[in-house]
Amino acid sequence: MGQKMEKIVLAYSGGLDTSVILKWLQETYDCPVIAYAADVGQDEDWELVRQKALDTGASDVVIRDLKEDFVRDFVFPMLRANAIYEGVYLLGTSIARPIIAREQIRVAEEFGADAVSHGATGKGNDQVRFELSYMALNPHIKIIAPWRIWDLNSRNKLMDFARKHGIQVPVTKAKPYSMDANLLHISYEGGILEDPWAEPPGEMFIWTKAPEDAPDKPTIIEVGFEQGNPVTLDGERLTPAALLARLNDLGAENGVGRVDLVENRFVGMKSRGVYETPGGTILRTAHMAMESITLDREVMHMRDGLIPRYSELIYYGFWFSPERELLQKMIDESQRNVTGTVRLKIYKGNCWVTGRKSEKSLYMPEFATFEEDEVYSQKDAEGFIRLQGLRLKIRSMIQGQEGKIER
Repeated sequence: MGQKMEKIVLAYSGGLDTSVILKWLQETYDCPVIAYAADVGQDEDWELVRQKALDTGASDVVIRDLKEDFVRDFVFPMLRANAIYEGVYLLGTSIARPIIAREQIRVAEEFGADAVSHGATGKGNDQVRFELSYMALNPHIKIIAPWRIWDLNSRNKLMDFARKHGIQVPVTKAKPYSMDANLLHISYEGGILEDPWAEPPGEMFIWTKAPEDAPDKPTIIEVGFEQGNPVTLDGERLTPAALLARLNDLGAENGVGRVDLVENRFVGMKSRGVYETPGGTILRTAHMAMESITLDREVMHMRDGLIPRYSELIYYGFWFSPERELLQKMIDESQRNVTGTVRLKIYKGNCWVTGRKSEKSLYMPEFATFEEDEVYSQKDAEGFIRLQGLRLKIRSMIQGQEGKIER
């Protein structure tokens, strides 16, 4: 395939695709291939993954537990920005790719590898996310994307290759859609979901209860924040990963976090995705409530105007870009006083805020009250309104002279 590779680190999951890629890399480049797997909260038998990689011919197998790093250094910074793509998607797959890529580069450096490889196809976003991250973290690393260069372009060809090389082939019927999971979400796409009119089958959802099957009694919780980060649940201080996991359980039990959307991929096509993000949905709701009493109005509005751009950067794969880092610094500065407690009611797929309090609150009842007060003169509003309306009056006068008044 042109370039000579000395040693390759493959982002390996243990599934059919990456197992075939592992063997294909060995045959094609005639060099050692290290199978690297990242534990970002997906439900896997890691010893089975390790053994399968060794059986397939990996020279070494590296499995890294990244759950705490993932939530603390990637999910929570994104949460501090209230990131959301196209108004719906909480970026669960997008935000996992940079930490997987970062650790892959570290593994390559530890083992003296000169190349990295991934199993993302040439049609999706993940190829971009992985490779932009590789380039940002190690500009000299060689990148191999098998799906863009080999001729194994169908599931049948993959399975034939696997059988020929003694790779374990799934004996169960393939799911009619693809899945990706981590501690923030589970995604489903492809197959039967490619028809945007087709309702996702109920049995597809393996995490959240259907809202109609959720408990008939609401669950009340309190989430505590410090400088924009959630740190406690019902008064108990938890690590980032433990807190998100606990909220995932609560949200899933109550049917919270299901999303069905048609999104715009970075590569140019539209794609239908279905997601389960129970804990992340609760945290975003709670965080926005905490900000409502601790953020200055103009700071909040300026930051809100940047959310679409910030979210695009994550979705497109630019986590390790100077522009994302610049935005993050500004966002984090805005979070210095986002500290306090939010109370929420979770019930049958819904999540409501029922209370918020903070020692740093900017909400002052003596100013906001409709009752009699001594701190606000309502007469002052007259001049404020007159000045705000001055340009509107002038515009109306000019239009009246030109006969262009529209009502």
